[in-house]
Amino acid sequence: MMGKIDGKYKLAVLTSHPIQYQTPLFRILSEHPEIDLTVYFCDRFGTGREKYDAGFRMKIKWDIPLLEGYNYRFLRNFSLKPLSGFWGVINPSIIKELWNNSYDAIWIHGYADLSNWFAFLGAWISRTPIILRGESHLLNYRPAWKRIIKKIVLDMLFKRIDCFLSIGKLNTEYYKHYNVGEEKIFLTPYSVDNKFFMRKYKELIERKNDVKGKLGISSDTSVILYASKMMPRKRPMDLLKAYEKIHNKVNMALVFVGDGIERSTLEVYTKSQNLKNVYFVGFKNQTELPEFFVIADVFVLPSIDEPWGLIINEAMNFGLPVITTDQVGARYDLVRDGENGFVYPAGDIGRLAECLLKGLQDPYVKEKMVENSLKIISNWSYKEDIDGILQAVEYIKKSC
Repeated sequence: MMGKIDGKYKLAVLTSHPIQYQTPLFRILSEHPEIDLTVYFCDRFGTGREKYDAGFRMKIKWDIPLLEGYNYRFLRNFSLKPLSGFWGVINPSIIKELWNNSYDAIWIHGYADLSNWFAFLGAWISRTPIILRGESHLLNYRPAWKRIIKKIVLDMLFKRIDCFLSIGKLNTEYYKHYNVGEEKIFLTPYSVDNKFFMRKYKELIERKNDVKGKLGISSDTSVILYASKMMPRKRPMDLLKAYEKIHNKVNMALVFVGDGIERSTLEVYTKSQNLKNVYFVGFKNQTELPEFFVIADVFVLPSIDEPWGLIINEAMNFGLPVITTDQVGARYDLVRDGENGFVYPAGDIGRLAECLLKGLQDPYVKEKMVENSLKIISNWSYKEDIDGILQAVEYIKKSC
């Protein structure tokens, strides 16, 4: 039975490690007068010393505060290979935490880690209501036998979940596919710290040409921006080849922000094809990214198998038109084809080249897309997340 302590609902959160997109939301949620929040982390990755990130293929440490402004605890992780798939977090102590603390609900991020299942078990034993939030969608191809097994397992699991937080349209469709009633699904948009990025946009926009000059890009050159890990499923080579098709038609530059296994291949191809105005600037931390968003005229994420793509949220806070594929989850909520960007079939380099030309050549189209990106992202923020979480809490309260 849900109750209140000092007028607040006791809400626990279980997540893998401090993540730069999640922790600002935890701070805001902790400030809410109706919520007493405790966040449980399964691993310390991203805090303390630099740690190796396999996607970037380098050691990183985020340059924004990840552990300020909310109550948290680190659980002991018994995994021999932390954050390496299902066995990457092994934290059985979450069971004891739920048993001893009488939380009104626990918000669990997904079901793809062993510790999530420890949390499910602990919640069922302690009769703690469960709120589930994940990133899954139905775009991925799976063999028939895997789909059958998954449906059996998830149908049984989801019947024992009290309510679900949906990150967007595809995620909602996913839950409905597994027989979750619409009344149990609450929209909590997959968001970034809009206030931070919009503040940086206002600070930097007047210095746009100065920032371009630091890279050696002239003020009259249009800039195409890619900012993500350089890995096969992100398909940065598609963008480079699309640029190759059109780079002589418009005064443009292509800037790659990020690092990863594909970087050397991209650099070799750029040199072998004698492509001009292609810049590889490497990994940039959270406080460094805004300078690259502000010089861009269009942002491109050419991924396949991308559950969301939060980098799109960040780009839209700078009013950027977005070009992305039909395999990127964020496209279905944030990128409206022809309004604030373009959507093309994943892997279609010719179509990507056409979208780039449209986004760069027509000043009127570009102006409207800037306006529309800012308008759309302004309603896709932590505020809407808080609203959805509170609705979920109220639903559980009434159901108990």
